[in-house]
Amino acid sequence: MTARRRDGNAGDRGVPADFAAALRSLRAVQLRPEITVTETPAPGRLAPHSVALLGEALDGDDEIGSGRFVLLHDPDGQEAWGGTFRVVSFVRAAVEMEMATDPALAAVAWAWLLEALNDRQAEWDAPSGTVTTTASESFGALSDRPPVGEVEIRASWTPTDSRLGVHLEAWADVLARVGGLPPLPAGVRSLPTQRRTRR
Repeated sequence: MTARRRDGNAGDRGVPADFAAALRSLRAVQLRPEITVTETPAPGRLAPHSVALLGEALDGDDEIGSGRFVLLHDPDGQEAWGGTFRVVSFVRAAVEMEMATDPALAAVAWAWLLEALNDRQAEWDAPSGTVTTTASESFGALSDRPPVGEVEIRASWTPTDSRLGVHLEAWADVLARVGGLPPLPAGVRSLPTQRRTRR
């Protein structure tokens, strides 16, 4: 996992100690085996330092959910963040039409995010985001296609602790839940997940 600096150069050398520690915390995370993470180019204009990960939730070989986790860092802080770090994320997955058309789904999906952060004992502030639900049905020449539902959670929040890895774990928990993966049984630990670096 590499750091992204505003000048476009990547690497851990020359980054602030706080951001280097954040990267170490992210690297130490062990996600459940159904969640794969790939590093992707991070946005360069939102903060002086950033790292971005693409995630997939898999059921066998089938993708059942996808998302992105971006950690931004500005040593001087940003007023809108209320801190020096900011997580920007989204998760997306197909859902059954009955669920997609449920008017309570958006509020429930947002609650999943907050619950995941609390369950991981992450410390955070200033959450914001949107939940979008769609239900699509095809007609005419496309009428043989089954109805499709989808939910997408876009969220950002300000971590107020130094354990940035638990924020990544919480995001992965939401990705798994939206994708329909069953929760891990109590006491069962995830196996290490290999992080692939996109070149």
